[in-house]
Amino acid sequence: MDHTRRAALFSLLASPLAANPQKPYDRELPVPRIPDEDPRLPNGKSQKNAMAKQNHEEALKDAEELVTTAQQLQDEIKKAGSYVVPVESLKKTEEIEKLARRIRGRLKG
Repeated sequence: MDHTRRAALFSLLASPLAANPQKPYDRELPVPRIPDEDPRLPNGKSQKNAMAKQNHEEALKDAEELVTTAQQLQDEIKKAGSYVVPVESLKKTEEIEKLARRIRGRLKG
């Protein structure tokens, strides 16, 4: 008789669970909070715009330096003659490459 009571009790307890099985996807998931996409500076201006403006100004300054260095290199090569390459010219080419990489990095990022 003890066995029948257990079976009856078990069936009473199990019936609500069987009628309403809980599925993991039935629960409501928390809605992810979207962070402020455009943070503001203390003066109220957009931080992204301020950074873009600064990058643009630095790229312009580097481009101006690149043009100046390239013109200096051209003048040195013209003065050097046809078979002589001054060491200064090689240093200028390295400087030009460095400036070009810096400008490209700023324009990409």
